[in-house]
Formats: sequence, structure tokens, C-alpha cells
Amino acid sequence: MNQSIAGRGFMFATGIENSIPTIKNGTVRMDEYEKCGHYTHWKKDFQLVTEMGISFLRYGPPLHRTFLGKGKYDWSFVDETFNELYRLNIMPIVDLCHFGVPDWMGNFQNPEFPALFAEYARAFAERYPWVQLYTPVNEMYICAVFSGLNGWWNEQGTTDKTFVTALKHLVKANVLAMHAILEVRADALFIQSESSEYFHAENPKAIGPAESMNARRFLSLDLNYGRRVDSEMYEYLMDNGMTRDEYHFFLDNHLKHHCIMGNDYYITNEHRVSNEGIVREAGEIFGYHVITSQYYDRYQIPVMHTETNLNQGVRGDEAVNWLWKEWANVLRVRNDGLPIVGFTWYSLTDQVDWDSALCENNGTVNPLGLFDLDRNIRPVGMAYKKLIDQWRDVLPTQSVCLTVPIVLPSEHNEDWARKRRSVAKEQINASTDSSSNK
Repeated sequence: MNQSIAGRGFMFATGIENSIPTIKNGTVRMDEYEKCGHYTHWKKDFQLVTEMGISFLRYGPPLHRTFLGKGKYDWSFVDETFNELYRLNIMPIVDLCHFGVPDWMGNFQNPEFPALFAEYARAFAERYPWVQLYTPVNEMYICAVFSGLNGWWNEQGTTDKTFVTALKHLVKANVLAMHAILEVRADALFIQSESSEYFHAENPKAIGPAESMNARRFLSLDLNYGRRVDSEMYEYLMDNGMTRDEYHFFLDNHLKHHCIMGNDYYITNEHRVSNEGIVREAGEIFGYHVITSQYYDRYQIPVMHTETNLNQGVRGDEAVNWLWKEWANVLRVRNDGLPIVGFTWYSLTDQVDWDSALCENNGTVNPLGLFDLDRNIRPVGMAYKKLIDQWRDVLPTQSVCLTVPIVLPSEHNEDWARKRRSVAKEQINASTDSSSNK
């Protein structure tokens, strides 16, 4: 495979999940790297990525083991892993915060979290200047719901106020981190990776609750992209602890033009709502194509399918069929003229305790990966490898006018790459000067 050509085309990706939420009032850390054996088998895991023909990997440092205190870092594991990614010329999409924070930081109710996290993001970017693609904070909406509303993770909040507090801190952390990273690497690109949701009303009396939930699903991206929320959501935010100054921070500091909207879609992303506001799973009703089109209509920026998977199932082909269905949806999105630039099967290996949404520490292995936890390939892994081989060289020729300006690790020090970063920095400086003169 020509890695340079692959870097210019469609972004086929997988991920190694670095989730670290706490449960049981912060006494148990659900570390997916540990549960899935990545701390032991990371070299093998990266080898599997290259064997699949995958050039892009959603991956990040274990935040709780790396960020030890204000200005204090332990880069030992990160140096080993990222040096190997660089050697293999794998482009990481760096996931800096995945559902949890270090014990010393508390949880997402901590108002100091955004500034502290931006400091960490800057330190990472300075240490690994060849990294270009980032997901600073993963699934901000889901993290705020699970931590601040459902009472499942971290602060285990169960009120609208704890939800709004978690949400505003998560999104502010993401925005401040983007700014910090751009000061180090001016051509950095940010792939949001947010859950794409939809709420279906079960009956006419459920239309009101479902409409409110469908408005709330957009809050994280509205704030991140500086889009004014609708009047109902504005009142909701103000009634539950967001101030006017905090709201205007998001309107004034967004970096939408540096972003790719990552949409995650699982069979659990669509919900049925009763007239009492009770929510339960609906299964796949609209599907990725319809829901992603809704998100694109709202934000009008390039899209990437950043997460999907399905249990291998009793027949053994359920995951393979789901891969085919999601890929068909991606092609439909693309053929409708939406600028979709990548697809991800998440994740590389099976997950542990995903069936409980990481709420129970049972050690249950969920057969969702391209490989099992013994690092043997699953049928969906073979199917994904074949899909990549078949489509890798076809998709770029279908949209030569749309290219993502990616610089692979091996190209970081090339003259043209240095010039591109210099131009990007000049553009940022000019934009900053223009804003300050208004």
C-alpha cells in the first residue's frame, strides 16, 4: 500500500478506545485499555492496524495516567506508543479526553477542568508536533448525559443543572484545547466524534417531549460551532446554570472552519419517547444516512462516520451485515453530495462491559471488534479489510475537488509541509487581527 496516496484519499479508520469513566461514586475506574489488554499488547495492536491496510487510528493517551497534576505529566507510555505510530506511519486521530478525568481533577462539575485540559492539550501538541488530527473531547453530549443526567458515571448527576454544568465545561474544554493546539500546530484539524441521535414520539402526547430531546441532542455541537441555539434551548441553558457570558464565549470562540463533524451511529442511537418522557431503544428506524443529513443541514461542514459496531451475534454474520449496511449508508450520503471524508469501525478489538455502558464492572467481553482479545481476526475484520482494498482507490477519483489537507507522520518535516503550516499560521494571525479590530 502507498501510504502517501492513502493519506490523500478517503479516511478508512478504526480505533482503540481509551475510555476512563469512574463509577460507584468515583471508587472504580473503568479503564478500557486495561480491560482489553492494550497496555500489554499495544505493539501487536498497531501491527494489526497496518495488516488491515488502515492508515487512520482513533487513539489517545490514558489521561488519568498521563496528566498527574497542574504542569505535571508522565509521558512514558505515550512516548513509547506514539513513537511506534510515527515509525509505522499511522496517522492518529488523537482522543485526549474520553469520558473521564484524573482523580485529582474530580469530575466534569469542576469549573477548572476546561483551562487545565487546554494546558494538557498544549503540552501534548508541543511534545508530538507531527500529530495533526485531534478529537480533543470525545462525545461531549453523551459524556454530559451519562455523567450529569443519567447518574451513571463520574459525578453521577441526575438533574438538568448538573447536565448543563457538565456540558458547558466539556464543550469549553474542547474549544480551549483547539485554540491551544492551533497555537502549536496551525494546520491542525479537529474531528468532533459526537453521537448522532434521534428521538421518535410514540404517540401524539409524546411529540412535545420528543421535540425537546431532539433539540437538546444538538447542544454540544451548537455550542462548539458557535451556532445560536433555539429559544427553548436558550431558556433551558439559562434556567440551569449557564450565564450570558458563558453562552457568548461559545458564539465568539468557535473554530468551525478547522473542524470535521464526526457522527457516531449505533443501532442504539434512535429512541422511542413516551408522553411521560420515558425513553427506550427504538432500533434502526431512520439510519445513518437520514440522521447524518439532519446534522449536516444544520452545520454545513465536512462529515466523517467516526464510530459504529455490532455484536458478532449467534449466527456469526450480524456484524458483517451491519458493516455492509453502514457502508451503504456512507455511500448514499456521499452520492447525495454531502462531503463525507471517512468511515470507522470501532474498535480494533473486542470491548469489555460495553453491554452495561461501562456502568458495571463485570468483565464481560463483547464481541464487537475487528479482532477478539486474543488478537485473532473476526469475520467483520476480514470483511472490513476486503472493503478497504476494494474501495480505497475508487473513492478519491469520485471527488477530486474535495481533499482533506492531511500531512502524514513521515511527511511532517518535508519542505511543502513546513510551508503549509507557515501559511496556516499566517491565516490564523490575520483572522485574529481582524477579529480584534472589529
